[in-house]
Amino acid sequence: MEKIASFLIDHTKLLPGVYVSRKDSVAGNTVTTFDIRVTRPNYEPVMNTAEVHTIEHLAATFLRNHSDYGDKIIYFGPMGCRTGFYLILAGDYESEDIIPLLTELFKFMSEYDDEVPGACARDCGNYLDMNLPMARYLSDKFLKNVLTDIDETRLVYPS
Repeated sequence: MEKIASFLIDHTKLLPGVYVSRKDSVAGNTVTTFDIRVTRPNYEPVMNTAEVHTIEHLAATFLRNHSDYGDKIIYFGPMGCRTGFYLILAGDYESEDIIPLLTELFKFMSEYDDEVPGACARDCGNYLDMNLPMARYLSDKFLKNVLTDIDETRLVYPS
């Protein structure tokens, strides 16, 4: 079986960043998938499920309600390896195009101090697995260490 494109990226060289994972054509329209890599693969600890789950709830809610991008959001969710998230947008984008959006998102999450949207038995299948303090910490770390003054090493996959 052939490896899929995401398994061809050298994860030993991959830094936390924002990468275009792929672009697909759906009914003649471009859909862009972003790899939002929050932790360095195989180097630092992965995120625990509670903070991943919390970030997923906060980000999906924020993004789908965004005044400029809300109607372009197709999906936001975690990677199985727990080192980051996928964001899928309707449209043809490059990594640098969404840095202002992600900066706004991660600032929002780093400062969020209220009930996590959808964190109740009626709305979520595993609502007890949430960790807002750790989600805030990781969001702040990504905002300060990656999004602020981001450069090509964190915008384009390493070769």
